[in-house]
This record gives sequence, C-alpha cells and structure tokens, in this order.
Amino acid sequence: MEILSQMWSLLGLLTVLQNVLPSQLLSLLHSLYESLQDLLSPYSYFEIPEFNGYCGVDLNDLYRHVHLYLNAANHSPAAACRRLTLSRSPSSNRISFAVAPNHTVHDTFNGHGVTWTHHVDTVQDSLEEKRSFTLRLPKRHCHALLSPYLAHVTARAEEFERVSRERRLFTNNTGSGSFESGWVSVPFRHPSTFDTLALEPELKKQIKHDLTAFANGKEFYNRVGRAWKRGYLLHGPPGSGKSSLIAAMANFLCYDVYDLELTKVSDNSELRSLLIQTTNRSIIVIEDIDCSVDLTADRTTKKMQGKTSFKGKKEKMVSFSRSGCEESGRVTLSGLLNFTDGLWSCCGEERIVVFTTNHRDSVDPALVRCGRMDVHVSLGTCGVHAFRELARNYLGVDSHVLFEAVEACIRSGGSLTPAHVGEILLRNRADADVATREVLSAMQGRMLAVAAADQTDNEEAGTGVRSPESVLLMGSPENWDSLSGKKRKEHQHHHHGSNNWDKKVKFFVRLRSLTRSDSGR
Repeated sequence: MEILSQMWSLLGLLTVLQNVLPSQLLSLLHSLYESLQDLLSPYSYFEIPEFNGYCGVDLNDLYRHVHLYLNAANHSPAAACRRLTLSRSPSSNRISFAVAPNHTVHDTFNGHGVTWTHHVDTVQDSLEEKRSFTLRLPKRHCHALLSPYLAHVTARAEEFERVSRERRLFTNNTGSGSFESGWVSVPFRHPSTFDTLALEPELKKQIKHDLTAFANGKEFYNRVGRAWKRGYLLHGPPGSGKSSLIAAMANFLCYDVYDLELTKVSDNSELRSLLIQTTNRSIIVIEDIDCSVDLTADRTTKKMQGKTSFKGKKEKMVSFSRSGCEESGRVTLSGLLNFTDGLWSCCGEERIVVFTTNHRDSVDPALVRCGRMDVHVSLGTCGVHAFRELARNYLGVDSHVLFEAVEACIRSGGSLTPAHVGEILLRNRADADVATREVLSAMQGRMLAVAAADQTDNEEAGTGVRSPESVLLMGSPENWDSLSGKKRKEHQHHHHGSNNWDKKVKFFVRLRSLTRSDSGR
C-alpha cells in the first residue's frame, strides 16, 4: 500500500510540474529522459513512416515492402501475432494477413531477435491516419544487421508480390492513338502447369531448369553485358501442346503474357511502341510466326530487284520508291529482327520472347538463330510417359491392362498428338476401359494409314515415279553409280518396303488378339 501511495504522489507531482513549468523546459526534460533511456536501453529503434517527408505525398517504398513481408500468408512471424486482420481481394482467392494496429510482431535474422511494431495514430481534427512501422534491433549488432536484414525484407516482399499478384493476358489493340495504350488485358487464369503437361519427364526437367536459371540470372546477364531476355522457338504439328507449354511457363514463373498479333500491327514503328509498353517479368508470344505476315517477301523483293537491275535508271528509281512505300506500310523482317534482338529489345528486363510454328523450315533462318531464339523445343506426338500422364490426369488411373498394347503402338509409329488423345480421354472419362480401348483403336488406325501410305510410295518408286527421298539423294556422290547398280538398289528398296508391310500386318494380327484376350477378361 505504501508503494502505491508513493506512486500516486509522484504522478500528482508530475502533473503539477507539467502545469507549472514552461513548455520549453518540459521539452528539454523530455529529450533528456529519452537520451537517458536510449543510453541505458540495449536496443536501437528505427521508424519507417508510410510517406516520405512532411507533406505526405510520396509513398515510402520501404514501408510497402515491410507491409508485404509481414503480411505474407505463409510468414511465421505474422502468423504468431496475437491479433491479425484478414483480407482478400475480389480478383484473388489468396487470403492475406495484416498486423493489427499497435501490435508487435517478433522475427529472427541470423540468430538475433527482431521486433516490428505497427503504429496507427489518428491525426487531430482530421479523419486521416498516420501509419508507421518501428524496427527494434539489438544495439550491439545494429550496424551489422540493419542493411542485410532490410535487403532480406525487400527480397522476400518482392517475391511475395510477384507470386500473389494477379497475372494478366494482353493482346494488342487495333487503332490505338499515340497517347493510348496499345494493349488490352484480361485476367490470366490458365490452369496448365508442368505437373499436368503431357511431356516427357526429361524435357520437362530441362525446360524448368532453363527457366529457373533465367529468372535468377540478373547478376549474370549484367556481368556478361547481355540484355536480360530469353528466346524460345516451339515447333511441332497442330495439337502438340505449344500453347499449353506457354501457359505452363507463365504459371511457373508468375509472368504476364503478351499475345502479339502481327496482322494488327501497321508498321515497324507501331511494333516498337508495343514493345516499349510491355512490362518486366512477361512473356511475349507470337504464334504461327510463319503464317502471321509474309516476312520472306523482303528477301524475295531484293532478289527480284537485283535481277531487273539492267533496266533504265528511271524504272529503277520507281521500283525502289514503290518498295519503300510498301515497307513503310507493313511489318518487315528487319523490324521484327530489331524487335527480338535489336537495341529496342533491351528497354525492359526479365522478358521471354516465344515464337511458335507448325513448320520450322518455313521460318526465316535469321529469326531462329542463336541469340534470338536461344532454346528450340520440338513438340511432336504423344510418347509413352506423356500418354501415362494424360491417363492419370483425365482418368485418374496409373495402370491398365491395355497400357502395354498402347505403348507398343506408340513405339511402332501409331502415336497421336496430345490434343487427340486428350479429346478421346475427355469424351470417355467416365469409363477408363472404354477410353483406353478407343485410344488403342485410334492408334491402330493411324498405323494402318501410315503403313498404307508407305506401301503406296514404294509402289510408285517401283513404277519409275521418284519419291522425295530419292530426289533428295540425286546430287550426292553416293548415287554416281552405273544405271544397273541404281536399279539394283531400287529393287532392294522395294523388296525391303514389302517386308516392312508384311511385318506390320503380322504385328496388327498379334495386337488384335491381345486386345481380344484383355477384353475377354
């Protein structure tokens, strides 16, 4: 009781002194008290306000990073706080934690305890609030911890922001003005991932390793003096999974996707403008590069002009002026090359350029050389591992009695594209037996069609009509033999084709007997 009475007496004395003493003296005493407290305290304190300066206009980027770092849903310091505020944006399913006002969060860094306190004060005679974070560090290790810890906070905040933000799918806008954005966007919510992609495991591993090395290669690209970008060429038949692979790459890296439609671009100047408006951490896609615009016309025009160089000077000037007008009104090969690998390609960072085509040989070699398209991915028909992945995704089964027969068809040349197999499995997803049997039937039909085509080609070669392979070999030194030797080789080739046909027929007989026995079980 005596201690309490003495405390009340001391508080009463302080109240009297506060009313009697002048404000300047009270301020001096308060500063002396804080200095004494800082001298005796084992901690150092750093305040991080929401806005820079006294005007409250410029947002403090460090405050935003601390807010993201502490509010990460999977961050243990925020989860250990006694009171949290939960929130979720309308465009996202992710729930984020927020530290409640005037509460403290404890963290550890390099074996030292760190404390964050979120202060929210109401401004007098105003509805506005003054927010700030106070960082408390051990005084003895303050200088050694401050810079590395803030760098750690910034890195974690940027990573959380990259993963949690809503990704967008952009397409170029037709007829946009000079002050308007050339892109329009929608939320990108494609479900394709590398786990669901119908690719061989080794190819998946190589692509993921290359993407990870690119995303973490900022210091490397700066050190070697290269623009931080990567080029991918995806080529294969329709339905081989090129678009699904692009979506899986975007979901793996958490990048935005810019789908560039070249037929909507009027000239090279607009193409450069679209490139400038793209953001960092994005994938720029040009699908069917061999069909978008006639890029080979540039080289053809120059060859034609070279052949007609014997004409008069007046006609030559008219020809060049016409070609110049045509190039100024469309996207040229030169403009696309500068877009992918020229000076304008380094106006952003951490960007991937992807070209897709069904026929790789139709693309101009200058577009796909190393430095522009660094990685060439050949996507073909469905392999053994890809088929099992599709069966697992669509049917929910890891094994089936007909899987061996399907794999035998794949190894014998009866493979289908992943889109074809996926459509069959989707249509019969309620019954795994029916789905697998229909896939097997489609593969058998594919093998019969291929075998019949091979037999027709062999018969045409025997009647004197040369096959594409024989035309290709006509200029090689191996074919500079006598006519009798050439006929002997053609006869052997025809006989070998007949043997292949007989082998495939026998294979189908064994395969059908196998499927009948499996269905009878």
